[in-house]
Amino acid sequence: MRIEALGLHLSLRSRAVLCGLDFVAHAGEMTAVIGPNGAGKTTLLRVLAGLLTPAGGTVSLDGRRIADWQPQELARALAYLPQERIVHWALSARAVVALGRLPYQPLGAGVSAADREAISAALAAMDVAHLADRPVLEMSGGERARVLVARALAQEPAALLADEPAAGLDPAHQLTLFRHFTKLASVGRTVVVALHDLSLAARFCHRIVLMQAGRAVAAGTPEDVLRVEHLAAVYGIKGRYATLDGVPVVLATDLLP
Repeated sequence: MRIEALGLHLSLRSRAVLCGLDFVAHAGEMTAVIGPNGAGKTTLLRVLAGLLTPAGGTVSLDGRRIADWQPQELARALAYLPQERIVHWALSARAVVALGRLPYQPLGAGVSAADREAISAALAAMDVAHLADRPVLEMSGGERARVLVARALAQEPAALLADEPAAGLDPAHQLTLFRHFTKLASVGRTVVVALHDLSLAARFCHRIVLMQAGRAVAAGTPEDVLRVEHLAAVYGIKGRYATLDGVPVVLATDLLP
């Protein structure tokens, strides 16, 4: 699923958050949205998910304006994982993940065999199958985060938008998560992640969009975007894109005076 936004403008509380932003994400790729705090990354993902309506510009999925998609059709095609890991009810992990199957269930219908298979696969993918019967309110923040990722995976969307999905995860589960995202992209899904971890973006993402003050400063491959001059201009750091044992990393060596 190709996701495209053209000329996005949006203000929140009288503050311009998106300012003429263009964006594209392709099927079969993982695209990172990076930038400092307040750059507009979360707002962009919410607009792409259809949760916010821009004051100007358009968002389209596979060439159709997002406003023209029926709600259930959109819920099957696109999943959005917010940055906030809030669960208000003492549901089990399995019950939370099962919520991802609601777009596929006719009103009043029970859980189907396909639903059960998708739920089990999502729990296993995020290494929370052993927590399936535990209430999420009794879990650590990292465990809860993995359950919520599993809920989005159970939705089996053509496109996944994830806002800071690695936040709160230990290194092993960060790698597990991004290897699974890579697998989704390899079978033709579209994955868009908002990230602060530049090394994760460099290692796993096909394309990167670098944002500052609601605009796209640069877009392209990790090598093209994570350049010394871009890191200096946007983040105010001395940093460089490099490889360590063949793995791409971004080294932030100092603050600029």
